[in-house]
Amino acid sequence: MDDSSSLNLEHDADAAWMREALDEAAAAAADGEVPIGAVVVLNSTVIARGRNRTIRDCDPTAHAEIVAIRMAAAAAGNYRLTGATMYATVEPCAMCAGALVWSRISRLVYAAPDVRAGAVRSVFEICTSDTLNHRLEVRAGVLEDDSRELMQAFFRERRVRSRSDAEG
Repeated sequence: MDDSSSLNLEHDADAAWMREALDEAAAAAADGEVPIGAVVVLNSTVIARGRNRTIRDCDPTAHAEIVAIRMAAAAAGNYRLTGATMYATVEPCAMCAGALVWSRISRLVYAAPDVRAGAVRSVFEICTSDTLNHRLEVRAGVLEDDSRELMQAFFRERRVRSRSDAEG
């Protein structure tokens, strides 16, 4: 198999795993949480899933990525997740990007950038910083439109509901 064929297979796999993360994001939205989802894949197997649970858990650290990292570490029996890939529907924030570095996840694939708080490329570059002891391979934009639409629909519905509550 030539390099372009293996790259195409990797990209197809990235899209398939990102769909799993998007399912988590949709479940978060159904729970009234901001629709962000994440999955951690190791050896071609999902070992963890996470969705935003900050409201449900009354925990400001219960972002999808943190939930998934905690579950992955427990599943792997190790706080170091070397060789694992995280798929996240939105570019991780500073807290989550830091957790990705400290957990030694090897690769991050995310869908939509977060131009206000993204800490991978948009605002900060935590995951690839030369000053830290670990750097991740990063791929951005996988199913970006799907993730963006999910977020926009969630906030559009929230605004409509807020207006009707104010009128009602």
